[in-house]
Amino acid sequence: MNYAFPIDALLHSLKYRTNLALAPVLADLLVAQIDKAVLPDFIIPMPLHPVRLRERGFNQAMELGRQISKKSGVPLLPALCRRVRDTASQTGLPWKERGKNIQDAFDCEGKLNGKRIAIVDDVMTTGATLNELARVLRKCGAVHISAWVVTRTLPGTL
Repeated sequence: MNYAFPIDALLHSLKYRTNLALAPVLADLLVAQIDKAVLPDFIIPMPLHPVRLRERGFNQAMELGRQISKKSGVPLLPALCRRVRDTASQTGLPWKERGKNIQDAFDCEGKLNGKRIAIVDDVMTTGATLNELARVLRKCGAVHISAWVVTRTLPGTL
C-alpha cells in the first residue's frame, strides 16, 4: 500500500496523536496482505530507542505487532532486539544518508538459527532501517527475513 491518504493520516494519528485504537485497524490491513501459506516463525517489532519511547509513550510497531501476532497466530518476540543508538529521525534525512544514520543502531540477543522472521513496522521509505535490523537478525542465525509494513513511500513522495 502506498503512503497516501487516508493511510498516511491514520498512521500519523496513531504515531503522533497516540490514537492506539487505530492499531487493530491498521493491523487488519497488513494481515490481509500476508501470504498465510508462508508464515514466519516469529514477529519482531521495529525497536525504538528508549529516549524516543519515553517521548512518545509507546512503540507503534509494537502495537501493530501485538495485533498482527494475535490475528496471525505467529508469536511476537518484543524484547529480542533493542535500539542501542539514538539516531536522528530518518524522516528529516536525505535518502542517501539514511543507511549511514542507522548503521549499528540495533542489538539482538538470542538464537534464531534456521528461523524465519517478520519485522513489523509502520512505514518503509528507503528500507535502510529494515535492512540494518535484518543484518543483525542474520547474525543471530535467521535464514529468512520479511518486512511487514503497513505502507511504503515511493521516491519523490515525501
